Amino acid sequence: MIHSKENSIFVDMEQNSFSIKLPAEWTSQSAVMLTWPHIHTDWQPILDEVIPCFVSIAKEVIRREKLIIVCASIADVKSALGDVDYSQIIFREFLSNDTWARDHGPISVFVEGKPYLLDFAFNGWGLKFPANQDNQITRQLYESGIFTSNVGYQNLLHIVLEGGSIESDGEGTILTTSECLLSPNRNGLDRTEAEDYLKAFGAKRILWLNQGDLAGDDTDGHVDTLARFCNKETIAYVQCTDESDEHFETLSLMESELKTFRTMEGIPYHLIALPMAEAVYDAGERLPATYANFLIINGAVLMPAYNSPLDEVAKTALQQAFPDREIIGINCLPLIKQHGSLHCVTMQIPEGFI
Repeated sequence: MIHSKENSIFVDMEQNSFSIKLPAEWTSQSAVMLTWPHIHTDWQPILDEVIPCFVSIAKEVIRREKLIIVCASIADVKSALGDVDYSQIIFREFLSNDTWARDHGPISVFVEGKPYLLDFAFNGWGLKFPANQDNQITRQLYESGIFTSNVGYQNLLHIVLEGGSIESDGEGTILTTSECLLSPNRNGLDRTEAEDYLKAFGAKRILWLNQGDLAGDDTDGHVDTLARFCNKETIAYVQCTDESDEHFETLSLMESELKTFRTMEGIPYHLIALPMAEAVYDAGERLPATYANFLIINGAVLMPAYNSPLDEVAKTALQQAFPDREIIGINCLPLIKQHGSLHCVTMQIPEGFI
C-alpha cells in the first residue's frame, strides 16, 4: 500500500482514495518520545540546568504510559533519573544533533487502519541549524524493533515537515501557520501545493493562521507556540492584552482570525485564552515563553511553567479545556534558553504502535 518510491504515498492515496487519519494528540497513547540533551548539543553550557526539566517530564510520562528515550548514553540518563520504574522506559542510543523530538520524531498516522510512521525531513527550521543526525532517528527507531510488527514506515525525507508546525483535530482539520509552512527555506510551496501535501496524509481542510509570532522563536511561527486544538470544538490560544507588549498587534490579529474559524459543522470554535507569558530575557534577548506549548498525555496535560504568577492563570484556563485531565506544571525556564519549550522536546506515539 505504501511503498518506498518517492512520493508514492501521495500518488497512491490520490488515485485509490485510501482512508488515512492523523490522530489528535488527546487520542490514547502508547508512548512519548524524548531525545535527551548531551554535551554535543547546544545544551552543553547549561546541561546541569536543563536536564532536571527532562527528568521532570520523564517522571510524569512514565506514571501514565511508556517513554522512549533517545540518548547518547543510557548510563548518563539513568544517573539523572535515579530510582524510577525502568520497565516503563525504552532506551535507544542514537546520535543526535539536538533534542527537538517534536520536529525530528515520527508523525504517526493510520492508513486503512494500519499504523504508519511518516519520516519527514527536518532541516533545522529552514537551514538554521544542522540536523543530519536528527534525520536518521525515526528510521533507526523503526529498525530497532520497538514497534509492533504491523507498524509500517514511510521515508518522506524529500519533504520538510515539522511536527510542531501542524495541529490535528483527528477528524481531518489541520491548523497551521502560513509563515512556517509556506517559508521558502523549507519546501518553497505555495498555499495550494502545501494544502495538497497535507491532504495527502489525512487533511480534509486546512485552517491557516496568517498572524501571530513570538520574539526569539527560531521556527518561523510554529502553531504549537500559538494556538492548539484541545478537542474538535475547542482551541486554546495565546492572548496578549498589554498594548505596550511587542506581541500585542500580531496576537490581536491572530485572535481575530481564530474568531472567524468554524468547525466541520459550521459552528464557531470555543476559544480559550491563555495569558501571554511574562517576558523572559537571556543576555538581553527576549525568549519565546508560551503556555500554548503544552503536551497532552494519557490522563494529564503537561504545561510549561515559568516561575510566574501567570502560571496559575494558564493552569486554570487549561483545566477548563481539559476538565478530565490533571494539569501539571513543568519548569521550562531552562528550555526556552534554546528557544523552545515543553511540546517542542516531546513527540507522542498513539496507541497501537508499541
